[in-house]
Amino acid sequence: MNSLKLKKAALGLVNSLKTSLPVLVGVLLLIGLVNSAIHKDFFIRIFTGKKLLDPLIGTLFGSVAAGNPLTSYIIGGELLKYGISLTAVVAFVLSWVTVGTVQLPAESLMLGKRFALVRNGISLVMAMIIALLAVLTLELL
Repeated sequence: MNSLKLKKAALGLVNSLKTSLPVLVGVLLLIGLVNSAIHKDFFIRIFTGKKLLDPLIGTLFGSVAAGNPLTSYIIGGELLKYGISLTAVVAFVLSWVTVGTVQLPAESLMLGKRFALVRNGISLVMAMIIALLAVLTLELL
């Protein structure tokens, strides 16, 4: 009986992989394309230096240029070296890691469209709020 359940579960896993693997490969290729197409110097031109606008810009660009945390820390450090505000960089890094605009099709397929949209919307808003609060906290210390 357990052998039959195991075979059924394995078959379900294989079918799920057949469905999701092409989408995941496409998402990974798209992430690589976006990350290589947007040069770091571009970010210097888009940030305004305004305390409320920069986190919004950082969040929006970070959500599109999705990637892994290690890469975001490196880019965040470079952005700070260029004189971009800490608030903008924190918002950028947070949204880079938590908001998955590029991965949205795969996330919708695997977790459901409503869940994916709600999770990304909450992550987008929270990236801006956390960036503002983090920098405010550092200024108070």
